[in-house]
Amino acid sequence: MSQNLIGTRVATASKTGSRATHILLPALDLVTVPPNLEPAMVETLIVNGVSAWQMMYRNAHVQTGQTILVHGANGGVGTVLVQLALHAGVRVIGTAAPRNHDALRTLGVEPVDYGDKNWAARVQALSPNGVDAVFDHLGIESAKLSFGLLARGGTLVAYGMATQLKVKETTSMVALFMKFLVQITLWNALPNTRHATFYNFWGGRSINPIGFRRRFREDLTAILELLAQGAISPQIAARFPLTQIVAAMELAESRTVTGKVVLIP
Repeated sequence: MSQNLIGTRVATASKTGSRATHILLPALDLVTVPPNLEPAMVETLIVNGVSAWQMMYRNAHVQTGQTILVHGANGGVGTVLVQLALHAGVRVIGTAAPRNHDALRTLGVEPVDYGDKNWAARVQALSPNGVDAVFDHLGIESAKLSFGLLARGGTLVAYGMATQLKVKETTSMVALFMKFLVQITLWNALPNTRHATFYNFWGGRSINPIGFRRRFREDLTAILELLAQGAISPQIAARFPLTQIVAAMELAESRTVTGKVVLIP
């Protein structure tokens, strides 16, 4: 968040250099923020919120009455995906650790233990005809199971390789990513109307910067409108002044808190 010369509050996403008290950015990258919104709440939705919105509506084209599966339903992107879907009248099945299941049920999510080796069978039992979309950030092995759970016409949106990041791999991440893209290409070649894609927040920024900026402004504006309406509520785990960035990063990387760790300039 920042403030211009006439006092209008604005928000944007910066790939580098944002951990500072001041940053110089093109005006075309900025989105006006409603005056009643708290800056910290807005910050938690700039990347996570836009990612969730674009994956749901630009990639998977989720519609009211459909059923989706969200992996890591209690995570940063997952919680926004869940809230967007429920707000739109979409049934949500979400994987998470058992300690988070009660909170997910309260929201209206049907929880599944992601530590259960038979989690895919559990999802299939909850939705025998398949799910219309899956949002999977875990990696290629999870994505294979997720793709198999899709109904005809369904979409798998992969957006990370968290499992590979946790495990010491002998193969480079670039090689793993290329293997993932090959698998997605093969899935899309199958004549079963199911589709798979890999979402990248910064995708298209270099090739089509005008289109990237337009989509970002439209989608962040839509997310902030929902925040202003109270339709979504981001989770903030802790707030740190910029001078305590080391402590903030240590807490964020500890995986012991739910929600975002926010830096205050």
